[in-house]
Amino acid sequence: MPEFLAKLLTRLPRSAVFVILLLTLAAAVAFAAVSHLVTRFNLNQQARGRHLYDQGLADMTAHNPSRALEEFRAALTCDRNNSLYQLNLGRALRDTGRLDEAESYLESLWERSPEDGTINLALARLAARRGSLEDATRYYHNAMYGVWGNADADSNRRKARIELIEFLMQKNALAQANAELVALAGFLPADPSLHLQAAQLFVQARDYPNALAEYEKVLRLDQSRADMNRANSASNAELETNTNTNTNKDRVAAEHEALGRSSLTALAGAGEAAYRAGHYRTAAHYLEDAVQADPEDSNSRTLHASATLILSIDPFLRRISDAERNRRIAADFTTAGNRLAACAQQNGVNLQPANATASSPSLTSASSPASPLINLQSRWLDAKKDLPHLRSIAETDLPDAIMDVVFQIEQQTATVCGDPQGEDAALLLISRQPEDADQ
Repeated sequence: MPEFLAKLLTRLPRSAVFVILLLTLAAAVAFAAVSHLVTRFNLNQQARGRHLYDQGLADMTAHNPSRALEEFRAALTCDRNNSLYQLNLGRALRDTGRLDEAESYLESLWERSPEDGTINLALARLAARRGSLEDATRYYHNAMYGVWGNADADSNRRKARIELIEFLMQKNALAQANAELVALAGFLPADPSLHLQAAQLFVQARDYPNALAEYEKVLRLDQSRADMNRANSASNAELETNTNTNTNKDRVAAEHEALGRSSLTALAGAGEAAYRAGHYRTAAHYLEDAVQADPEDSNSRTLHASATLILSIDPFLRRISDAERNRRIAADFTTAGNRLAACAQQNGVNLQPANATASSPSLTSASSPASPLINLQSRWLDAKKDLPHLRSIAETDLPDAIMDVVFQIEQQTATVCGDPQGEDAALLLISRQPEDADQ
């Protein structure tokens, strides 16, 4: 032992109190040092976890959930109680098909926060991936009415409902999808893009009247915005500098172009929705505007031609004279008779009376008393005798009776001989909703 240290020790007090104080001081210093090291380690781990988590989010954005999965899992080892890491690990597991493991993480989070909208949405997507209609509906509803913290609650709830609607339509649960759509449309803000999306969803759900209503809202909102833009452009025209004026013109031009695209889509959509709903007068109006706005729109052009043809041959339209009504009935009756004859010939069915079969041996073999075409021919011949009485005031039910024969011929021949063309196709469409055509 060095001499100076030995001398120092001989001079120190030997009391037990001093020794205890010295040991306590040493323990405190050691504890502080260890605490500092532990804090530094935890901070480093948390920093590493945040870095891994950010990398995982980037990989999820880049559609690489497999790599994100490992990064989220590593991040969670750095901070085991971080619910955000657990949530995103559950999402990555779900997106890589590890549904049971994903469910374990997400349900653990749900048990701690059953009202959390984000967690319920993640569970809803998991249930949808499994194809569980009941569970998906329950969790999507929980997400719609759950708590979203500082996030845009209205936007997130709307997105959750739209996801549910799309899932219901995939499962062909159209009645449920339609009910959710009606609820969605009832609370949409005055945003043309949102109403356009709702209209397109209504079309997918085959609810054409509601689709038409949403397309018309888009057109009204676009018109309001266009009017406001014109007013703002006029009021600001003299206040802008040359540089600012150019910037403002570019901005306004971009806005007008976006409005134009939205309106074009809404015009064509409104026309087709009205056409599918059987409202052919409304359809013709919107489709004509759609074709004028976009001459390359072949679908709108075809539907417009069909709607116009329907309106030109429908005898039940309002504001046409009795003479015109009778002329249309007679023309439609002849059209249906020709369609019946052509369909019978196509199927080898003899519509001639029994005494004429000998002259048409090729038709007799396929003829059958049970053929619906023969039945229709008999009804057509009976109705033909009544055509001259169309002008009679007393025969108020005759137009309906004759057109009933026409509609039955068109419907039955469509079943037997396939979809018709031209006026026969127009009559078939009228027959499905005769009272709506003039709307």
